[in-house]
Order: sequence, then C-alpha cells, then structure tokens
Amino acid sequence: MSPAIPVAFAVTLPAEVERELVIRLLGRHPKGGYTVGLRRLDGSPVILVNDPLLPSGEPMPTRYWLVDPAMVRAVSRIESAGGVNRAEAEIDPAELAAAHARYGAERDALIVSGHTGPRPHGGVGGTRMGVKCLHAHYANHLMGADDPVGRWVARHLAAAGQAFDPAHPGPASEAAPATEPGTGATEGPA
Repeated sequence: MSPAIPVAFAVTLPAEVERELVIRLLGRHPKGGYTVGLRRLDGSPVILVNDPLLPSGEPMPTRYWLVDPAMVRAVSRIESAGGVNRAEAEIDPAELAAAHARYGAERDALIVSGHTGPRPHGGVGGTRMGVKCLHAHYANHLMGADDPVGRWVARHLAAAGQAFDPAHPGPASEAAPATEPGTGATEGPA
C-alpha cells in the first residue's frame, strides 16, 4: 500500500462540491479551517489537515483527521477489539513519545508568533503520552509521518485483509460520519 497519494495527483473537486462532501463525511459543518491532505484518485477526501486554532481561538490538537468512511470503519473495528491497549503494550514507549513530540512540534510551528491565547497541547490526537486514538495515529502515518502506532494499525489492517490503497476509488459518500479521535463524537475537525 502506498503511504500517501499527494493531492496533486488526485482529481480536484470544485470547492463547493468538496465542502458538501466534507460536511457529509463529518456529519456536521466543519468548525474551523482545513485542507484535504490526502485523497482517493476520484477526489474523495481521505484525511483532513486541520488548522491548529479554530476561528474562535480554541485550540485544535488533532492535525490529521481520518474521514474516509471505509478506513474509519476498519480502524474502529481494531479499536473496539482492544486495539488501543494492545498497541500501547506493543509499541516502545520512547518511540511513541518521539512520535508525539514530532506531531506537536509540526502542529505548533503553524501558530503565528506572538499568539497569546490558548494553544493546542500534546501530540497525536492531543494526548501527551500513550495511545488515545488509532484513527489519529493512522492518519498521521498515511500523511508520511514516522508514527509507530500508525504502522501498527497498517499491519493489523493488512493482516485482517483490510489493507487500504487510497488510490482505489470508493463510495465515500455512503458512510457514517467520521468520529472525533478517541471519543466517538462527531465534533472536532476543522
């Protein structure tokens, strides 16, 4: 499976079509700014890249949001089968801490200097340590980051015969809303 398909190689959807698709995928209007960081070749969003701050100034700790319906469902199955605890037990804590640090530094570098309001905290999915959400780690991995939990998820998806190739166009509009990493709530991205 290719780790990512650059947006430049995918079909570009008209802005209004893309926004309506994102609303359907999220099950609500986005709360803040985002771009599509990874798409299927048919243009369907796979991962949203969130701004670090919402327009209200509220921090947005989750940088990469997995919205592809089939991927969300497959990762949810791993999570519901105890995947968070299993991943945390199997991943070297130092390697995980380094992934959190890189994620937080990348996100925080986008905040304008001189910002005096609240800032996002933590690493992947907003957690400071351990594993909070497999979706967030998998999205980080698909965006090309060195994320040991994301790699763990990819291996488990492949072992279950659910390896994903974002280049394979699928019916993204048929799925349930993407959930907020670690909570099941549909509030969060963008």
